[in-house]
Amino acid sequence: MMDQTIPAYPETPQRPVTDIYHNVAVADAYRWLEDADDPAVRAWNDEQNRHTRAYFDQVPFRDQLYGRLRQLYVEASSDYFALKPRAGRLFAIKRQPPQDQPLLVVLDSPDDRGTEQVVLDPNALDPGGATTIDFYEPSPDGRLVAVSLSRDGSEDGTLYIYDVATGQAHGDVVPRVTYPTGGGSVAWNAEATGLYCTRYPHAGERPPEDLNFYQQVYFHALGTPSDADIYVLGADFPRIAETQLAVSDDGRYLLVTVANGDGGEFAHYLRGPSGVWRQITRFEDQVKQAYLGRDDALYLRSHKGAPNGQVLRVPLATPDLAHARVVAAERDEAILAFTPADTRLYVTELVGGPSQIRVYDLGGGEQGLLPIEPVAAVGKVVRLEGDRVLFRSNSFVRPPAWYRFDPDEEEPARTALFVSSPADFRDVEVQRAYATSRDGTRVPLSILRRKGVALDGNNPTILYGYGGYGISISPFFDPGLSLWLEQGGVYAVANLRGGGEYGEAWHLAGNLTRKQTVFDDFLACAEHLIAARYTNPGRLAIMGGSNGGLLMGAALTQRPDLFRVVVSFVGLYDMLRVELDPNGAFNVTEFGTVADPEQFRALYAYSPYHHIVDGGAYPAILFVTGENDGRVNPAHSRKMTARLQAASGSGRPVLLRTSASAGHGLGTGMNERIVEETDMYAFLFDQLGMRYSEPASAVGG
Repeated sequence: MMDQTIPAYPETPQRPVTDIYHNVAVADAYRWLEDADDPAVRAWNDEQNRHTRAYFDQVPFRDQLYGRLRQLYVEASSDYFALKPRAGRLFAIKRQPPQDQPLLVVLDSPDDRGTEQVVLDPNALDPGGATTIDFYEPSPDGRLVAVSLSRDGSEDGTLYIYDVATGQAHGDVVPRVTYPTGGGSVAWNAEATGLYCTRYPHAGERPPEDLNFYQQVYFHALGTPSDADIYVLGADFPRIAETQLAVSDDGRYLLVTVANGDGGEFAHYLRGPSGVWRQITRFEDQVKQAYLGRDDALYLRSHKGAPNGQVLRVPLATPDLAHARVVAAERDEAILAFTPADTRLYVTELVGGPSQIRVYDLGGGEQGLLPIEPVAAVGKVVRLEGDRVLFRSNSFVRPPAWYRFDPDEEEPARTALFVSSPADFRDVEVQRAYATSRDGTRVPLSILRRKGVALDGNNPTILYGYGGYGISISPFFDPGLSLWLEQGGVYAVANLRGGGEYGEAWHLAGNLTRKQTVFDDFLACAEHLIAARYTNPGRLAIMGGSNGGLLMGAALTQRPDLFRVVVSFVGLYDMLRVELDPNGAFNVTEFGTVADPEQFRALYAYSPYHHIVDGGAYPAILFVTGENDGRVNPAHSRKMTARLQAASGSGRPVLLRTSASAGHGLGTGMNERIVEETDMYAFLFDQLGMRYSEPASAVGG
């Protein structure tokens, strides 16, 4: 291992500050590292990057890792996602290796890539690869498309209008439509003469500390300056509103979905032909999704009295929730999403992580399951004409593909929109297993290994987890993962409470003051991998990002003896100061607030930054963050790094890698992602005592 020859850590002065929370004094020696504009902080960050770079420069096989990962990503075929049908054509975002950023394209048919036309190529706009598409929305007639663009992974988006036929930009520029705090959305009017847009306050409209809050809805008429945009809705929305817009196919109805931060509470507003707004649901109604049907009805996914979800129907003319009719009743499987077509309802269900599609008629009669691969994930379901739909599906070992389903046909048919990859998973086994958590709950895992890998307790193993916001970790196809598996590694994904794998009850069991449950589940999964002889603590690595980064911090401070390596991306670590950041305020509904005594006690009880012990035998740790992260303040990674570098008595490295051209991960260019992943695997291989061997499939390209 290379860490013995790495120079000493950069010097980090301690400048203690003490805060009092509910008569509890809490010291913070590295508060000064929160100020990203301080020249001393910038200098410290640069020194940390140089120190980390020196480590990676001494890993002898790093260049081989980079070459293999670049091959796996660059030699893959194009991938199409975010599909939207308009006027008989199909718009899509297209990831086209080796280009840094995805393109916006339109096709005549999902069965013929030859009809593809590029509408907007951010790589041509910005050859440096820093500009990305946040989201887009075609006009109802398919002639125009609204696109939000941002730079350097910032998700700070400005809206532009493009002509689909020519790819030329119109003069319209609408700033402040999206930001990492509340996201952003647009919806065209029926005549395509203007758009409804989310809008954040402009300078001077609110105090500086509120400019990334109080999202509202405005109308922008094409050909007019943005300062002439007209207020539509949102003056009474919460400070932490996250707003999404949708219109009915005929343009007569506008639906506004408002999330109360990130905790899973939603309200819905509807405006019909009369122009009058009606609030259809409130936060306490537990309706988490609404969809405008083609049969003059509004469909709602409700969890009130149904933790796994049920789908309701109300007429658009009289959308009274009290008189809603159930069209998909609650089942053992949790409802993830649904899509109403002309006479059928397509419901995506979760089965502990993997997902499936169940079909109903609009009267509530069940039509059965669509046949898909076991232990797979169903992505977005897109409705076409009639009852035909497109859906995206993949597994851990099969790349994504879009399938067309027609009720007149027996089975779904794969379209031309599929990914072919040089990553070879043919000899990889996927096993579903269960760990027993501290309170006796069975927690599912998916475990991947090559056939023939012995259960001798000595395999290098990665355990990945997240566990928050009701987000379910379904099977995903990761080309880079084949590098790990072909070198004899084992990979496991834990489906923890706090997620939505078993419905809203599973989520609520791991949020607010119950967050420790998530960490208990994860530790139980690690212990299961050891007891089942996949690995041992000296060969076990853990990995997670964002909320999963918090999980990494909690795991390494609560059970440092259980892991040899930790890789943590864009994580939260000082849980007493999370809510002071703009996006942190949106997380209060998921984590809680220090203003509440009970929630403060829970936050302080697990806050990773506050549970580092001087002299502790901590694992080797790599923290990864981006300077432009508007979702999780990079200061969390800086402070956690400084504290662990000062405290760890194990002699194992604690490294910080900060990218100047990245944020939370969205919009990061392909080459930057490959370089980051190379460093991650170099760290894992080196610290777990592995050496890279060129696989037979990679020799000769």
